[in-house]
Amino acid sequence: MAKTTIQKTGWQRVRKLFNDIHLWLGLSSGLVLIVVCFSGTVYVFNTELTEWAAPHLYKVETVSGKSRMPADSFFSKVEKTSVGKVISVSIPADLERTYQFNVKKKGDDSRGGIGYFVNPYTGEITGTSKEKNGTKEFMSTMFSLHRWLLLDKIEQPIFKSISNRELGSMISGWATIIFTLGCITGMVIWFPQKVKYWRQGVKIKWNAGWKRLNHDLHNTLAFYALFFLLLMGLTGPQWSFDWYRTGLQKTLGTYKPKDAPKEKPLQSLLPAIEVSNAGLSISDYIKEGDKQLSYQGNYVVSLPADSASATVISKTKTGFFAPAAADRLTVDQYTGSVLKKEIFKEKPFNQRIAGSIKALHLGNVYGTFTKIIYFLACLIATTLPITGIFIWINKMKKKKKAGKPTTWPVKDEIAV
Repeated sequence: MAKTTIQKTGWQRVRKLFNDIHLWLGLSSGLVLIVVCFSGTVYVFNTELTEWAAPHLYKVETVSGKSRMPADSFFSKVEKTSVGKVISVSIPADLERTYQFNVKKKGDDSRGGIGYFVNPYTGEITGTSKEKNGTKEFMSTMFSLHRWLLLDKIEQPIFKSISNRELGSMISGWATIIFTLGCITGMVIWFPQKVKYWRQGVKIKWNAGWKRLNHDLHNTLAFYALFFLLLMGLTGPQWSFDWYRTGLQKTLGTYKPKDAPKEKPLQSLLPAIEVSNAGLSISDYIKEGDKQLSYQGNYVVSLPADSASATVISKTKTGFFAPAAADRLTVDQYTGSVLKKEIFKEKPFNQRIAGSIKALHLGNVYGTFTKIIYFLACLIATTLPITGIFIWINKMKKKKKAGKPTTWPVKDEIAV
């Protein structure tokens, strides 16, 4: 009896091609992706966990009948204790949080300096950002695992031509690119040939056997998390590759060559007559910030580096849905006049995207709300290589049981 040959449609052939690509991408990067995605899942709530582990640095009790003292009151104490110079002050909107003074010590090359936390009611220095605890070290390990696969912890170079940190960054970067391609190919495979079958791809059949349940967990959860997985995947490699970062900037229209002339920073107008203590106080800057930016928010006042520089005031909104992006004022340190006002939401769309790349990758683009979504999406991403492998193994077993060849990868394998 002659065998009947079923002619595949064009969509089935395309789907088969994308399925094979998807399978190879998953097999080639699955182990690294599990590590990167798991560490990313944990790191989403890095700030919250770090603060939870050291509440004395961030939380204070309000004193009945007593207001917070001006931040200027603590300058001399902080600078005397730290033997450094205060370069910025963080003033939270929450009355039960500490002030943070960032101090730059002579010869210190760190970008943000050392943070000194001060009780705004008593003036007590509750600690510094250099304090260590188990949770902080664990989160640091998670970051290293996510960013460099812990290769930066190995002192002896693995290859002479490249540092271990660069090697780890390269591996995680390429794994992320493969992950993004896997998301795209998986999206193509997910689309059903007939519209009436779409509902099968958006729901999980919980009462089915484990093979069907595993298949649904892979397909359906990936579908719901896809948008956020693409955001993570598209933004991540910019920290691994210069060419990727340049391409991303060119795509957004924000690229500037390294040799391009830099914009001169705005400067304060020096007073004609020198007056002692002529500069404005932190309280004055906060008043100007409230006048220009009339919403409740957290302040960071970056103090002028010299007598000619201007002060930069950053303000971010607070709340469950609060955006991470800050509005900025550049202010004359002597007169308090606003030299430049930058409202984030008024910037062109491409500049807003470019300024939100880090927030889009970390998940805090809209506060706790998006952090929860990113946590769930990252958790799903961690499971995808595992459920995908089980789908592939089950298909191999099925073909072997049917007496069909089980070459690798298996034909008609569905590893969505």
